[in-house]
Amino acid sequence: MTALPAAPLTRFASPDAATAHRPPEDRGLPRDGVRLLVARNEGLAHARFRDLPAFLSPGDLVVVNNSATLACEFDATRVGAGPVVVHAATRLDDGTWVIELRTAPDATRSVLDATAGESVQLPGGGLLELLEPYPRPGSSPTGRGNRLWRAALRGSRSLSQHLLRHGRPIAYGYLDRRYPLSAYQTVFATRPGSAEMPSAGRPFTPEVVTALVARGVGVAAVTLHTGLSSQEAGEAPQPERFEVPAVTARLVNATRAEGGRVVAVGTTVTRALESAAQPDGSVSAAAGWTERVISPDEPARVVEGLVTGWHDPLASHLLLVESVAGAALTQRAYDAAVEVGYRWHEFGDSALLLP
Repeated sequence: MTALPAAPLTRFASPDAATAHRPPEDRGLPRDGVRLLVARNEGLAHARFRDLPAFLSPGDLVVVNNSATLACEFDATRVGAGPVVVHAATRLDDGTWVIELRTAPDATRSVLDATAGESVQLPGGGLLELLEPYPRPGSSPTGRGNRLWRAALRGSRSLSQHLLRHGRPIAYGYLDRRYPLSAYQTVFATRPGSAEMPSAGRPFTPEVVTALVARGVGVAAVTLHTGLSSQEAGEAPQPERFEVPAVTARLVNATRAEGGRVVAVGTTVTRALESAAQPDGSVSAAAGWTERVISPDEPARVVEGLVTGWHDPLASHLLLVESVAGAALTQRAYDAAVEVGYRWHEFGDSALLLP
């Protein structure tokens, strides 16, 4: 994980007042009833997510993330320091975990004063030992402490078993209450592994997928198991496990060869596809860990359209959006979203960017 090459060019007022505090279903809307801002060079349009197929063309390919969300948050006690909330980001190949300690009770802020060798007492028994900062000491772009840690569980259970018994979906203080894990799954979720929901795919319903196929738009899947969305400004995304299967690679290449557009559903899909892209722009089957950071300096080569939610100011995801859509179109979209009150965060509204 490295510092980002530059700050996003897109500027807008903090959207705190427009945060979606609960899922659309609890606001009287179906999943596909959230708003959809369609941004193209010829202009902007306001619609509902169920209208997505009307803005795509026969021969286009929509690529989705089939990762399912795990219950990766739990309460614990930092030995000698009191209660904390633990966010389990990902299991590493050696069996240790990347975790983040956050303030109790609502995980509002990162805990940045932890040190190697400390232990966290888990409910139900076991100690989670902080081994070393992840991915290295001083990784925080602010230079204040360490946000992520590599940790090992000392006890009879694995951390995966602990999460099954004591875990809940990762949530932050802006939600009005806790919601069940089912609220954090997309219709494509078949491969458990994400710490947080690949939320760009949440508004899809079977009806939307059927309408896409009926219009002649292809649908294909990749897997990218998400880490934590709580990066500080200037912090690049953490390494994430991904897979682009051969069948999806073939569909992407055929779509591009025949003049169709590859439309990624979310920054996760974009990262996976671009991690499997070859220098000539073709995509090959690939799997493993990706540290690919997509930005205007290292632009997307395959993805030509993007379905996404709305990201916070200075978020690293904005660099990816600017890489796909261009800074000017991204700025116009965000200005419009702020002006008319689109809702932010995982239960919020959507955008379709088609430069």
